Amino acid sequence: MTSAAPEFSSERFTGTERYVATDDLKLAVNAALALQRPLLIKGEPGTGKTMLAEEVAAALGRPLLQWHIKSTTKAHQGLYEYDAVSRLRDSQLGDEKVRDIGNYIVKGVLWRAFESDEPVVVLIDEIDKADIEFPNDLLRELDRMEFHVYETRETIQARHRPLIIITSNNEKDLPDAFLRRCFFHYINFPDRTTMQEIVAVHYPDIKEDILRAALDAFFTLRDAPGLKKKPSTSEFLDWLRLLMNEGIQAKDIGDTEANLPIMAGALLKNEQDLTLLQRLAAMTRAGRR
Repeated sequence: MTSAAPEFSSERFTGTERYVATDDLKLAVNAALALQRPLLIKGEPGTGKTMLAEEVAAALGRPLLQWHIKSTTKAHQGLYEYDAVSRLRDSQLGDEKVRDIGNYIVKGVLWRAFESDEPVVVLIDEIDKADIEFPNDLLRELDRMEFHVYETRETIQARHRPLIIITSNNEKDLPDAFLRRCFFHYINFPDRTTMQEIVAVHYPDIKEDILRAALDAFFTLRDAPGLKKKPSTSEFLDWLRLLMNEGIQAKDIGDTEANLPIMAGALLKNEQDLTLLQRLAAMTRAGRR
């Protein structure tokens, strides 16, 4: 089997009907395709980083393999794991399959991507949740597109170089050596026009006055000084759904300078921000008297 040498890709990502991709984001995806390098995506939680991988895979007609990282995740789990416990149990039961250690090798996401008969998209989601050494432990495998299985003494080489999309919420800094091997893009929070386009994809039938009032309230809320967690795009979409389900009128969405928005629990997720905005609203009302 030959390894997947870097070569120019003619594939282009132009967006999808379900995902509003800005021109600079489409450029970043296509740059990663052309350079054959992992695409590192950062941005606020809820800005569509994970969904980007899903839509890129759909647009390119590639299978998507997802690896969601936790604080306990180790890099080797993306390659494979050796299930020694099961082998010990089977040996005690006299099972003949213990003679072949390969029966106890569990393939990880990268192994499955490397052995795929067609190019795939691999999502490594929220890499910053793992230990600081996690990215460095994957450098060689992502560079050479191969790894060695010590238990079976075989080397796994990629048949096709996958497009690897890595997301981070900036919870911790990533190593410089890892960053050098990635194409980086930061998803800026959508402006009002882009947000309207996003809403049009999810709720094409929303009334204009409802959307206008909701956007006013939402961006006023995000601009409030001192917020610990600003509401995200996904939370705004959830809030809009509630407004429509409850039949809320535009006039009832509220003056967020003097009042908390209706059903604020969809937007505010901690008591510090709730208390802060209640105080700001009280000061604003007092100043109007």
